[in-house]
Amino acid sequence: MIEQGRPAPDFELESDAGETVRLSDFRGRPVVLYFYPKDDTPGCTTEACEFRDAYDVFRERGAEVLGVSPDDVASHGKFKTKYGLPFTLLADPDHKVAEQYGVWTERKRYGKKYMGINRSTFIIDREGKIAEAMMGIKPAGHASAVLNSL
Repeated sequence: MIEQGRPAPDFELESDAGETVRLSDFRGRPVVLYFYPKDDTPGCTTEACEFRDAYDVFRERGAEVLGVSPDDVASHGKFKTKYGLPFTLLADPDHKVAEQYGVWTERKRYGKKYMGINRSTFIIDREGKIAEAMMGIKPAGHASAVLNSL
């Protein structure tokens, strides 16, 4: 489990643009790292669009927003284009980064168990430490809650 005040696990993932992104590349500014289950689904779209609508405020505060899901680069590209998302989406198809952050968990839907993303957000400070971990959040209103925590 990721603890507040601890260094955020560094990682390297492919972005929606096909570029390699490392968390450590953002050292010196806060990062909002949010994990979501699947591109273009109702809850994930609500959450992404709220981050999109508040993106200018995040940038004014010097923060970078990064979304991570198990979807591939092509899916991220379509999702980003369809909803005009101004921030980077990262592909974690083998869910290694989700596992590092403790958000790849057993889920339950319609009585069936499966492994998937526990929708969560981590605010990482300028020094690369976890400032706040928001686990199992609800999509609606989440971007505002993150802004309040920044």
